Amino acid sequence: LDEFEAGASAARIDEVFGRIRRSLVPLIQKVRASERHISTDCLRGTFPIDKQKDLSRRVVEALGFDPERGRTDVSVHPFTTSFGPNDVRITSRFAENEWYQGLAATVHEGGHAMYEQNLGDSDTVADTALSMGTHESQSLFWERHVGQSRPFWRWAAPQLHEAFGDDFSFSPEELYQAVNAVGNSLIRVEADELAYPLHVVMRYEMERDVVEGKLDVADIPKRWKHQMQKLLGLEVPDDTQGCLQDVHWSALAIGYFPTYLIGSAAAAQLDHYCRQDLPDFEEKIERGEFGEIKAWLNQKIHRHGRRPESLDDLFESQLGEKLNPQYFIDYLTHKYTDLYQC
Repeated sequence: LDEFEAGASAARIDEVFGRIRRSLVPLIQKVRASERHISTDCLRGTFPIDKQKDLSRRVVEALGFDPERGRTDVSVHPFTTSFGPNDVRITSRFAENEWYQGLAATVHEGGHAMYEQNLGDSDTVADTALSMGTHESQSLFWERHVGQSRPFWRWAAPQLHEAFGDDFSFSPEELYQAVNAVGNSLIRVEADELAYPLHVVMRYEMERDVVEGKLDVADIPKRWKHQMQKLLGLEVPDDTQGCLQDVHWSALAIGYFPTYLIGSAAAAQLDHYCRQDLPDFEEKIERGEFGEIKAWLNQKIHRHGRRPESLDDLFESQLGEKLNPQYFIDYLTHKYTDLYQC
């Protein structure tokens, strides 16, 4: 765990993940039982790649990515590479028949990049990212709490209309609902925001049990199928769509999976406190005024680099409390019971 999340212990992760698991299993069941259908038709069609690339670049630069100290490109899999605060590069991927994944990936990687661009320039370890969970909190803050919010789509909808032409006449509310629709994916990287945390919890619990000698590697496929049914109500037809879908374990990145969910929980907590300090948070997003939001993150997270011993220490000094998963639970509960009217 220390290789990826400085200062985190299995006991602390058990505590945080246990609270999330106990809350999300019944919430997912409640949302999926809703009779409300959300259309995702606005996500599909024919969207020229050059138009998507230009739209994504304009959006991420509006959020705060500095093109004078970085660049945006295309790759098979989105990623961020930093050679220092003055040279941070992000990539995304685009498909002509669907526009949102390319934009979402650009915003996500933009969050990583803005963290890197706003670290100190001492060229020492102190001015590097604190942990993978901290890094993920920055990408998810922008992708979810800004980019998947209603105010964002009130700002972004006219830009999509301009990019894709008169035939693309969907309203901000239709766009908001579509990008937040809940599905039933067996694949972690394709899972919706509500189900994704349980994909991570399941993997963490299995790798923990393997390390502790409680689970044989040969029994992972059986455990995987059982847990997918128990947590998400999904039947796994084969190991390709089950325990072999990720590269982490084959690459011996044991302890990496928890950082994804730590980042999700941390992003929700940052969102809560940012709204407290910036009461017109949503109005700023709707007007496309992101500078004060980014400056708040610069002050609370970016400038500290690796000086704190852990994410808990950083949050306690800057927010007044350690990582608290209740903000994440409340965020998902409010958002999805509202969206699905349940």
